[in-house]
Amino acid sequence: MITLPFFKKKGTPTTGARVEQAAAQLVAKSGMTVVARNYTCRLGEIDIIAQKDDLLVFIEVRYRKQVKFGSGAESVTLAKQRKIIKAAQWYLQHTWPSAEPACRFDVIAVTGEPLQFDWIPHAFEVQEWN
Repeated sequence: MITLPFFKKKGTPTTGARVEQAAAQLVAKSGMTVVARNYTCRLGEIDIIAQKDDLLVFIEVRYRKQVKFGSGAESVTLAKQRKIIKAAQWYLQHTWPSAEPACRFDVIAVTGEPLQFDWIPHAFEVQEWN
């Protein structure tokens, strides 16, 4: 029998899933309601969608074991921002058919063990790209 070390046992959460769960708990503790997690559409994925009053917050969670090669926040490239924005627009069109709420794009950069969180509100915004 050959054992492949890169396969996880069924039911064992990956580091990414564990980090996203911890980030969602942080969001909930801040007083926001987590509306969706790992929202996926044909245009991309959004890790966490949260709401507080009339504000809808789209949150990208990035984990780095160490910041030797850059932080998780630095890894949210312009291309990744565009994908998140397109997925958010899709979500709004299909979930909020009438008046859209005010929206914000945040990044939660997570580093190390134990986990350390750096929540960056308004990390990026919708812009016109040519």
